[in-house]
Amino acid sequence: MSLQEQIIQELGVKPEIDPQQEIRKRVDFLKDYVRKSGTTGLLIAISGGIDSAVATGLCKQATDELSEETGKEYMTLGVFQPYGEQADISDSYAVAEAFNLKHRVETNIQEAVDEIALEVEHGLKSIGMSRHISRGGKGNVKARTRMVTQYALAFELNLLVVGTDHASEAITGFYTKWGDGAVDITPLSTLNKRQVRLIAAALGVPGAVVTKAPTAGLWDGQTDEDELGITYDENSDYLEGKQVSDSAREKLEKQYLKTAHKRNTIPGI
Repeated sequence: MSLQEQIIQELGVKPEIDPQQEIRKRVDFLKDYVRKSGTTGLLIAISGGIDSAVATGLCKQATDELSEETGKEYMTLGVFQPYGEQADISDSYAVAEAFNLKHRVETNIQEAVDEIALEVEHGLKSIGMSRHISRGGKGNVKARTRMVTQYALAFELNLLVVGTDHASEAITGFYTKWGDGAVDITPLSTLNKRQVRLIAAALGVPGAVVTKAPTAGLWDGQTDEDELGITYDENSDYLEGKQVSDSAREKLEKQYLKTAHKRNTIPGI
């Protein structure tokens, strides 16, 4: 078995999908887990990107169906988490409008992140290293602070925290461990980016969200493809078992091997 075949098998990606069948399967997956967990719904952080938009659509359909089937109200809570001013936050709100999201919360993480960064800098100074926290380090603090806030809200409302992780992120390890990867349930995990886009079209995700450049929002101007040097088309082709350029294959496989610790469970002895 080639490494490509091994990766595809591990991540569970199909070479092609029927979007409507995938929507039905993933909505049922969410409904079943909510029932078994005894929770009252789902929490999804809406970044304004396509992944969180698709997850929002799936969550809303799941909780609407549960409410109708049981006669008990189940909630999808949409959470907006800007750091200070977020230029594209209107896209987040457009997603909430598109799916008629009744329950919405905005939590600005700037003060909390800046305080943590300051404490890190004080800690570094105490061991003789007078410098600012790195750009990447602060980006990771943002991701982890967002999750702390989401879990605080979820605890108060008895909700499950939904993640937007999918195979095109898993193969590259392009997510923050215990940040955006630290969730209760991941309804997109066996999809590649191309397949997420197909489901977005079937769900009716706003066009501006579908066409924008994917970004983890770690700092201003950051995009996934620029950061990794691999396009999502190449990434998706690889995960569908297609031939890609030697350069793309090498980068993807190197990232996969280098970031194995992010996908593995916590090791013990």
